[in-house]
Amino acid sequence: MGMGTFTTDESDKHEESYLSLGLTVSQSKKNNTEYPKVLLLLATYLDRSVQKNEDLLDSNKIKDSSTIFHGQRAPDLSIKLYAERIFKYSECSPSCFVLALIYMERYLQQPHVYMTSLSVHRMLITSVVVAAKFTDDAFFNNAFYARVGGISTVEMNRLELDLLFNLDFRLKVDLETFRSYCVQLEKESVVLVIERPIQQVHGVNSAKDLNRNSSIDESCKSELMRGRYSSQALQGCS
Repeated sequence: MGMGTFTTDESDKHEESYLSLGLTVSQSKKNNTEYPKVLLLLATYLDRSVQKNEDLLDSNKIKDSSTIFHGQRAPDLSIKLYAERIFKYSECSPSCFVLALIYMERYLQQPHVYMTSLSVHRMLITSVVVAAKFTDDAFFNNAFYARVGGISTVEMNRLELDLLFNLDFRLKVDLETFRSYCVQLEKESVVLVIERPIQQVHGVNSAKDLNRNSSIDESCKSELMRGRYSSQALQGCS
């Protein structure tokens, strides 16, 4: 069997993994209120990473460098609810959240850069936006994504460009890497024995915005953009 060739059993295993994570469910075809499992598992993974990093920072075992993603305070909205909010209103494919994790971890390879409660939300919304623009057939403009994420359009543009340049615009992810991250996320099911109760937030304006004064502008939905990182997309749409 040559390199890159998979047996039927291996293919079935990967298909089961995608189904388990909910990656095969299209947002446009969803008729229920359930979210794909990948959102919960990603949130659990990010929560544990943030807690580990902050414990190390508190004990002075690591030194964190401030980045453009760092805010002045941690948002009130949990990572789980924030991920669900992004998925609900951005209408991106579930696989964008796997790609987002890959982009986030690539970004974090920089020296003395760690993900904390001050940066994780901005990193998540930006990475999902980049993933959606790279892989999905259609996506919204940055003004809309900014309102979904609770930040200004100007900040959304800056965050997107910073991530792109730090990734050297290398957004392609090979299939094996994508599969390995799916397996990594599935392992979170093992540690997720009891999900702590989280108060559900209803309505598009119920979520706590990162800068407290953003709200969803439904008119932005009519400005659906198509293409893959045109010059207009990189500059953002105000």
